[in-house]
Amino acid sequence: MKTLDSFYQDITEGSAVEPGSLLPNGIKKEIGHFNVFNIKEVLERLQGKAIMPYDRRAYYKISLIKGKNRAEYADKIIEIEQYALLFATPKIPYNYLPQDTNQSGQFCVFTNEFLSKNKSGIDLDELPIFATDGYPIFQISHEEVAEVELIFNKIQKEINSDYAYKYDLIRNYVAELIHFGQKLQPITALYSKHNSAARVSSLFAELLERQFPIESPHQRLTLRTAKDFANRLSVHVNHLNKVLKENTGKTTTELISNRLTNEAKTLLKQTDWNISEIAYSLGFEELAHFSNFFKKQTSFTPLAFRS
Repeated sequence: MKTLDSFYQDITEGSAVEPGSLLPNGIKKEIGHFNVFNIKEVLERLQGKAIMPYDRRAYYKISLIKGKNRAEYADKIIEIEQYALLFATPKIPYNYLPQDTNQSGQFCVFTNEFLSKNKSGIDLDELPIFATDGYPIFQISHEEVAEVELIFNKIQKEINSDYAYKYDLIRNYVAELIHFGQKLQPITALYSKHNSAARVSSLFAELLERQFPIESPHQRLTLRTAKDFANRLSVHVNHLNKVLKENTGKTTTELISNRLTNEAKTLLKQTDWNISEIAYSLGFEELAHFSNFFKKQTSFTPLAFRS
């Protein structure tokens, strides 16, 4: 998962700007996190590098996009011809690709803690715009761009101010952006069945492999089942199974089990962790469950394999 720390590292890499210098004034841990950026300035700092590689992020993001772009999700591609509002949630990984060099706009990033229900009256998990089964990109007109820019400009003005309650005011502006987006009609997703299947299969493999290697007994797998992966990719578990079976000849569960078994063998042979620690790191709640799983896959108990 891309954290806020890695986000700041990405947008300052290769420049003379220190990541900490981009943090807004007066932001405190108990507030959560919020910041706002100019897309053109960020792209110039990155010298043309893509700013949104495929990843799941540990923060929410609202972007006013001005320019030709493409957003790729597990099973859909959304083309942005000119202007759009993009709402990104930690629940859905995606890849955002500028299609030309004429890019501008603004975006803000914030954590769930910043816009928590007790501070804003908003429950992010209940908002349709951040649902896992929708299209979180909305085409807007030139006139609507002006309205959204006005809100972003207010946010930019407040974040640079010394007003004691500026973050309370900024929460209202973020809520205004959210409600503005929820009143819009989504862009239609354009994708072919073949490309969709290939993309789902590729992204599943990437998500699976990204969890390895296990380097500490305190590190634990978070994606263990076919349903876990389907939820992360925002596809139905039956569709994921069908795609993987067609592309690899194996079911989702078989692919996950094979990779878990290989990692278990490595940990048993190359570390001095006890069996319980290995079981925990691989996501098993009980040692007996891990032992039964490993014996089913290899015909050996974990202890017998290690000796």
